[in-house]
Amino acid sequence: MSVAPRHTLFATGRQKLLGHLAMIGFAAFVAGSFSFGAIAAPHVAPAALNAVRFAIGTGVMTGVAMALTGGHIEWPRAVWRYGVLGALMAAFFVTMFVALRFTDPVSSGAVFTLMPIASAGFGWLLLGQVPRGTVVVSIVLAAVGSLWVVFRGDLAAAARFEVGRGELIFFAGVLCHAAYGPLIRRFNRGEEGVVFTLWTVAATGLCLAAWGLRDIVATDWMSLPTEVWVTILYLATFTSGGSFFLTQYASMRLPAAKVLAYSYLTPVFIILYEGLMGHGWASAPVVAGASVIVLGLLVMAFAGD
Repeated sequence: MSVAPRHTLFATGRQKLLGHLAMIGFAAFVAGSFSFGAIAAPHVAPAALNAVRFAIGTGVMTGVAMALTGGHIEWPRAVWRYGVLGALMAAFFVTMFVALRFTDPVSSGAVFTLMPIASAGFGWLLLGQVPRGTVVVSIVLAAVGSLWVVFRGDLAAAARFEVGRGELIFFAGVLCHAAYGPLIRRFNRGEEGVVFTLWTVAATGLCLAAWGLRDIVATDWMSLPTEVWVTILYLATFTSGGSFFLTQYASMRLPAAKVLAYSYLTPVFIILYEGLMGHGWASAPVVAGASVIVLGLLVMAFAGD
């Protein structure tokens, strides 16, 4: 039986570690979109806001791709792949902003934590990936901690939880995002990560523009408050380009179940951001729940594929 060289094993372990770190950054970026999105949602139509943010995001990613590829950006092959990925992500972002009109960031974060389970299902369906028992246990453990954080350690609040219109709308978008991760690995044909991300962001923007053309034309852009433009710039820079690239990067190094298991960190970051915005800091039970999430993710990180 042959044994892989030591430097090869180290490189593989290093790439997996980078994949895990990428998804921590993903969770931080996505969590910010909930807090900022709740501020902007009452002022502008979801499709219009997201179309503009992806137009800006495409410009940013073009600049990054030009810099990293020496100005040689490969024209996309099999364009339909990017159309599928773009449509899925357009549906996710539109449903998120529609949902924020009916619910709050923390409740939306609770729905978002259903993504790892859905992603594991799509990973099995599309890629034949079957997570090991330790990975399943870690996902369940992190889910318990995440729900504890969402309900701030209040069992009575958890018992009163009712699934409302906003949660149902966003759940449809979460399913779209869950399919996106496994499809990245299935659709990638050796393209550089930054180039693949660029065309995916551009395709998402085109889908949103087609979807929300009427809202884009009807919006009085010059009268929008400053916080809406701050939200658009944040989403364009961090959530569009940043999270797309990090998900693509991690999906090529980790199984689907592990990639989106990091969405469990989203409520933790949301509560942190809400505290920084002056809405109050987490209580001791919430910190305990956050610790359980971290423990579950550590188990997952060191578990075999």
